[in-house]
Amino acid sequence: MRPTSGGFGRLLVLVYGVLALAATARGAVQVATAFHEAPLAYALSLVSGLVYGAATWALATDRRRTAWWCVGVELVGVLVIGAVSRVLPGDFPDQTVWSGFGSGYGYVPLVLPFVGLGWLWRTGRSGPDQ
Repeated sequence: MRPTSGGFGRLLVLVYGVLALAATARGAVQVATAFHEAPLAYALSLVSGLVYGAATWALATDRRRTAWWCVGVELVGVLVIGAVSRVLPGDFPDQTVWSGFGSGYGYVPLVLPFVGLGWLWRTGRSGPDQ
């Protein structure tokens, strides 16, 4: 097995870290200042930031089981929240990181879990040719 934070993993950890900071800061400000306007959307923004933070930590420290869980939760979150926000836009009067499948963040939240899961799978295989 190779460490999850080596090679391409460094870039992945960086992207996760930036998204964690952006989503957590945005969610915290929204919850603190305007929670009554869109409680579901703002709470989800904060939760997504915490998930990205945990994924960043897990990938950076090679905690594979935690990383699998965090990136899996991220994938489910972006797919479910993305679909619900398209079908029931009234429930999301303001954007979250995962609403619209991450459209407000250039669809990075939609692509990132697939990249993260692929990296975890690739680095978990043994042998130099694997």
